[in-house]
Amino acid sequence: MAVAARGTRGGGSGGINGGLRTFFSYRIFFSAIFTLLFLATLSILFSSHHHHHDDDSLPSSGNAYVQRTFLAVKSDPLTTRLDLIYKQANDHMTLVNAYAAYARKLKLDISKQLRMFDELAKNLTDLPLKPSYKSSLFEPGSPVDEDVLRQFEKEVKDIVKVARLMIVESKESYDNQIKIQKLKDTIFAVNELLIKAKKNGAFASLISAKSVPKSLHCLAMRLVEERVAHPEKYKEEGYKEEFEDPSLYHYAIFSDNVIAVSVVIRSVVKNAEEPWKHVFHVVTDRMNVAAMKVWFRMRPVEGGAFVGIKAVEEYKSLNSSYVPVLRQLENANMQKFYFENQAENATKDSTNMKFRNPKYLSMLNHLRFYLPEMYPKLHKILFLDDDVVVQKDLTGLWKVDLDGKVNGAVETCFGSFHRYAQYLNFSHPLIKERFNPKACAWAFGMNIFDLDAWRREKCTEQYHYWQSLNEERTLWKLGTLPPGLITFYSTTKSLDKSWHVLGLGYNPSISMDEISNAAVIHYNGNMKPWLDIAMNQYKNLWTKYVDNDMEFVQTCNFGL
Repeated sequence: MAVAARGTRGGGSGGINGGLRTFFSYRIFFSAIFTLLFLATLSILFSSHHHHHDDDSLPSSGNAYVQRTFLAVKSDPLTTRLDLIYKQANDHMTLVNAYAAYARKLKLDISKQLRMFDELAKNLTDLPLKPSYKSSLFEPGSPVDEDVLRQFEKEVKDIVKVARLMIVESKESYDNQIKIQKLKDTIFAVNELLIKAKKNGAFASLISAKSVPKSLHCLAMRLVEERVAHPEKYKEEGYKEEFEDPSLYHYAIFSDNVIAVSVVIRSVVKNAEEPWKHVFHVVTDRMNVAAMKVWFRMRPVEGGAFVGIKAVEEYKSLNSSYVPVLRQLENANMQKFYFENQAENATKDSTNMKFRNPKYLSMLNHLRFYLPEMYPKLHKILFLDDDVVVQKDLTGLWKVDLDGKVNGAVETCFGSFHRYAQYLNFSHPLIKERFNPKACAWAFGMNIFDLDAWRREKCTEQYHYWQSLNEERTLWKLGTLPPGLITFYSTTKSLDKSWHVLGLGYNPSISMDEISNAAVIHYNGNMKPWLDIAMNQYKNLWTKYVDNDMEFVQTCNFGL
């Protein structure tokens, strides 16, 4: 039994070492076989050399000897090639058989070890049941026979000795297996914690991105306070015909962020060759309209550019009876989706939590679909998001031939990414029937719109049709890009990518050359440049256009 136990080293660390020794024994064995074969081949070749020495005139050293050796083989070249292939196959067959034999040995060792443990357990169980021991040692009331006891003790010790040997040899292997399992359990637990931390981090990032920073709130309050303290300075200005002059360069900016709008306008004007020909149409909400007006009265735009500021509520026609988004916000289910238990819902559904932000149904976001109605006397207008910075003169965009199309935009697709399939639900029959899932998506944020073509194509009516169908969010989730892709499907002209570079709000790997060559850079994503979570490598491209001489900017510690 002891000998048999020592033969079971394949089960423990000793088994591993024994396995390695066995493996190397096979290696040595096969190396010896191949060496003998090689020496035998050489002897045959030498014999051949001696037999043909008188007939061959080749020298007997170096490469010439090898050449003579091959010339001595009087056979067809294909036969030689076949022999080589056959030899290669045989060599690998031998190698495979060696590994197979080793694998079988390991399997046999393990099964043998299992059988031995079972046998040991059975021996220990059956030993007291032997008739000679049962009657002499375990019968109640009968005296214990010392000779029988001594024999019983000897057999027990023999079995225990074998068991200890086997346990010692197997213990390290089993301990390693336990450690491996514990490590797996630890990795699984850490992975679960990591997933939870990512969800919490994404939620915290979303809160940080969508919350109003203290400095921005301070700035708005200071501006309103200034309006209240000095109402005589901020009387409404009269009508200016430049706001309806189609020969000028018109921009639409819809935002409730004072400092962001200021940066967009300052960056446009500072890079414009003729700033006095640029007109900015700023629309905000009722809460921020006073702050916007005070800012641009205190800090007039340089170069003679024109800035007009309105509240969205001033556009009386844009009401819930006409605008599907406003009508949907009156729906009880929609209000519940957005405004009840937002934090709880977000943490339960982290992949879609960003779509639960009410800003996606904000009228400021959807104003871009009503440009022809808001500016009926204009032919073209450039739409800019409030998170962009302009680095070059943009007047060239008005000269781009849109080929009769409505929207000029930079395409964002590459490979299979940013295709229509990523934004629309192609399992819905209406979407599947009308649109190509492989069509290339484009970017909102810097779009030149031909308003005459828009009116001709009735794009706003198209937008209303699809937005009304999506009340239950079955065609797309939320946001303005999906309905934009639908509304301007086949009516969008692709612009050169240097006009608009995106990703500065989420992608840390954008080439600085690409950024420096861009006319417009866009901080789309959560890491806006006015937030503490902004990426430092891009932030200075935005902060250099902040009006730091404005007293309230200093008071509210912007950028600190």
